[in-house]
Amino acid sequence: MEAEIMNIVGGLVLCAGILEAIPAMGKHLERLAKWLGSFQTIIGIIAIIVGIIFFSIPQGLLAIIVGLILAMGILGAIPAMGKHLERLAKWLGSFQALIGIIAIIIGIWGLL
Repeated sequence: MEAEIMNIVGGLVLCAGILEAIPAMGKHLERLAKWLGSFQTIIGIIAIIVGIIFFSIPQGLLAIIVGLILAMGILGAIPAMGKHLERLAKWLGSFQALIGIIAIIIGIWGLL
């Protein structure tokens, strides 16, 4: 259940720019996502940790991917693997909206 919630929260942050297109709730979801975006790095670190601790496919793996994208700014500070993780996160960031949509859908699906 933890990874599902992190996927939904992380997915909202990743999709902040496209949420307004959703009828009725779009503006409210976009405002929530922008507010959550101010905690982007913290959410990313927590998503990575939760994804590792509660690893499963697809929930845990997706939480790790979402966390890498959200925590991209601090990955370079990790000794030895930092540069490689930062490069991976930048590459994944080019699919940010798609990964965000998938994370929200998979997170909601996991809660059902």
